Amino acid sequence: MAARVLQQCVRSFARPSLRLSSCSLAVRAAAPAAAMPRPLSFAADSRRTRWLGQNRVPSVAVLCRQYGDLPPLTIESIGARVMYVLKLYDKINPEKLETSSHFMKDLGLDSLDQVEIIMAMEDEFGFEIPDGEAEKLMTPEEIVQYIADKKDVAE
Repeated sequence: MAARVLQQCVRSFARPSLRLSSCSLAVRAAAPAAAMPRPLSFAADSRRTRWLGQNRVPSVAVLCRQYGDLPPLTIESIGARVMYVLKLYDKINPEKLETSSHFMKDLGLDSLDQVEIIMAMEDEFGFEIPDGEAEKLMTPEEIVQYIADKKDVAE
């Protein structure tokens, strides 16, 4: 199909009156047929797969590499991430925030703010904190200790 389009374009240059119209029409007519789906990775269309005569496999699971998980958690890394999330919370003044700061007494937050903080921690660390235990977490160090206990981090 592509060779036929090329031949039409070459012939149209021989006749100046049809030069632009027939070439562009031939390319437009052949475009949908010639459009091939792009491979999902370089490995899908590599020389090796073409040389071996293998079919392309458009599966993401086959073409994606699997890498290791994040580095292991430590108390320090959990504490740094908790403090970072808390400093980004708009109702907390970062200058007043310490690891021993009580959310309601020291920072002036209410129960809804405390729920939003717990939800942000759930998003950050990727697990759900039950409501009964979330009500007891009132300081950043309590949150750090709870996450370390749940993720089996040694002190």
